Amino acid sequence: MIDILLLIAILAFAGVLLFILGIYLYAGHLQERRGLVQRVKDAGEEIEEPEKPDLSQAIKGNLMKALGALGRLAKPLQEMDPTHARKMFLRAGIRRENALVLFFGSKAFLAILLLLLFAVVKFSFLPVMPHLHFTGLCILAALVGFYLPNLWLRIRTDQRKEKILLGLPDALDLMVVCSEAGVGLDATINRVGEEMRLNNKTLSDEFNLMSLELQAGKPRRDALKDLATRTGLEDVTNLTSMLIQTERFGTSISQALRVHSDSMRVKRSQRAEEVAAKLPVKLLFPLIFFIFPSLFVVILGPAVIRIFRTLLPTLGQ
Repeated sequence: MIDILLLIAILAFAGVLLFILGIYLYAGHLQERRGLVQRVKDAGEEIEEPEKPDLSQAIKGNLMKALGALGRLAKPLQEMDPTHARKMFLRAGIRRENALVLFFGSKAFLAILLLLLFAVVKFSFLPVMPHLHFTGLCILAALVGFYLPNLWLRIRTDQRKEKILLGLPDALDLMVVCSEAGVGLDATINRVGEEMRLNNKTLSDEFNLMSLELQAGKPRRDALKDLATRTGLEDVTNLTSMLIQTERFGTSISQALRVHSDSMRVKRSQRAEEVAAKLPVKLLFPLIFFIFPSLFVVILGPAVIRIFRTLLPTLGQ
């Protein structure tokens, strides 16, 4: 019975590998065919020997195509809200058109991979595991693989928000300097995006994208709202709301930015004080479970040994 189950697991694993390899080869064939068609369409130009593409880029591209094909199969029938999905990926810094399909393809691929790996480990090292436990652990492995991309997306979103939050006060200072020098708001946004590239590339990309939207003719109010939507941060939302209200009521932008920059500095110092106030509570459990026992052993250990050496002979007599 165990040999049959092991054979089934190996055949399933081989089938999945062959399926992925077939998708990989088919995607490579389609890419080569599109290249030949494009070369034929370029009439009047000498056909040159195409350069060999980078192996890593070719593997990455074919892997993306394979995950996309798998994602179309694993995509739920009731699709997600496109606005919510777009916000979710934009806040993680992902702007690919097929990001949702690749996301579901990664979820399905990791679920199948972890399930097969657990089956191989079980039949190789744990042949006497009860079938009920094996079924439950298989379901658990598949669920872990299915929800790993969600965890990765959340971690990436939090890291990106942290980078934007750290660079926002410096960006506000640059905006204050530019506005007080008589530069318009659109030019200020463009300048801040260029100057912040070396210090904070994530925030620089957001300002550059907003500058491109303004140059393309998008209303400033909509561009500012899109910036707040892409970042998902309360501080950025407050900044954009302040700029929209300043434009609506015709007040001084430089003065409003100066006041908002000062409030941001105060808020950042308060946030640092809050983190410092939480530090003793976070250190309590490591002190109790790791540091105090070592101190007790070092300090009280010699005294306890001496007491036992003195009292035991006395009690024995």
